[in-house]
Amino acid sequence: MYWNSELETIDRRGLERLQFDRLKKALAAAASTPFYKKVFSENGVAPSKISTLEHLKDVPFTTKNDLRVSYPDGMVAVPRRSIVRMHASSGTTGKPTVIFYTMKDVDEWAHQVARGMVATGTTSDDVFQNMMGYGLFTGGLGLHYGAEKMGCMVIPMSTGNTLKQIQFIQDFGSTVIHITPSYALHLVDEIRAHGVNPPDLGVRKAYLGAEPYSEGTRDKIEAQFGLDAYNSYGMSEMNGPGVAFECSEKSGMHLWEDYYIAEIIDPETGEALPDGEEGELVLTHINREAMPIFRYRTRDLTRFIPEPCPCGRTHRRIERIKGRTDDMMIVSGVNVFPSQIETVLMNIPEVGNNYQIVLEREDNLDRMHIKVELYSKMFQGDMRELERLKKRMGEALRAIITINPKIELLEPGSLPPSQGKAKRVFDNRSL
Repeated sequence: MYWNSELETIDRRGLERLQFDRLKKALAAAASTPFYKKVFSENGVAPSKISTLEHLKDVPFTTKNDLRVSYPDGMVAVPRRSIVRMHASSGTTGKPTVIFYTMKDVDEWAHQVARGMVATGTTSDDVFQNMMGYGLFTGGLGLHYGAEKMGCMVIPMSTGNTLKQIQFIQDFGSTVIHITPSYALHLVDEIRAHGVNPPDLGVRKAYLGAEPYSEGTRDKIEAQFGLDAYNSYGMSEMNGPGVAFECSEKSGMHLWEDYYIAEIIDPETGEALPDGEEGELVLTHINREAMPIFRYRTRDLTRFIPEPCPCGRTHRRIERIKGRTDDMMIVSGVNVFPSQIETVLMNIPEVGNNYQIVLEREDNLDRMHIKVELYSKMFQGDMRELERLKKRMGEALRAIITINPKIELLEPGSLPPSQGKAKRVFDNRSL
């Protein structure tokens, strides 16, 4: 079953012609933006002279820091009046990375997601319950629009509110859910606690995302719910979810190459790697009007699967993401950098020089525990003062990372001193 059989089964030659035509248009549009105009000029890149897909390698890599430097709209290639949507994700410096969309971009994104959902066997007869966050985060709205595009009834539940999630699955016969793997494991426990056998609910598919997880976790979710769970891949810089999707074969994710040109590089040298070798995924968005991005270093590690897929789709597949080349943490689907936490802590005068970030999994949910040493003058027996400090610290952290961590205030010397490079993060989760 295809959403657009002509595009999904296009031969390699035709696909590369389409990619090149779209690349040329994207480069011409980007040349008018402050950011890429400067990049092209400094690196001798003339979009009009790029005559093959290979010449894309003449364009320098784009990084997350480039998006922050160009904040708020230094990469926008259309007039402000043409923009209908923006999304944003947090960053290490407090400045978000912001992505803009025209109406065509939003519609194309929905088609892209619908294509992936159809590849897994979802149909317009399904009821889609979306348990991902909405707002500036792209995860919720991306799948929402895709499911609507293909004709599903959509229940925009967002995250949490577990009892109502269960009630709505029962009352409205939800057959497909979009959920983080950790919340899926928590949800199944809650369903059982209410005397219901999870497979009896009739949910037949789950789209898992927003946080890393293992095949073992997928197997556990499938077995406990009695459903098929599918991997998908996305990031806000490339629209959001739907960049790549598993099909019903569950053997790697088809990366939609009429939207993206993908490369796998050695993360240390930046050199291209042959098909089949693991490296860092680099993506060029060639089908977005408002904000084309070229050779974006995702920091995600994967490889191309060289063999053709039995499903008949010709777009290349990538393996599930093995990890990242940077130190970003994903906690309950939220991207968090240790430096964000350090920035907040070090701006609080009472905080000493040592702290730890401990990630645990309790009741199948992510928990963040921050242990903070204070200066000795704070430990004078005034518990009310300590509680006020803890509250102030929690509010400051929540404003930056949108997570409510457990905070433990400690006397100086309570934590092991650093020996060489400090180890701040202790990830004790096991999925």
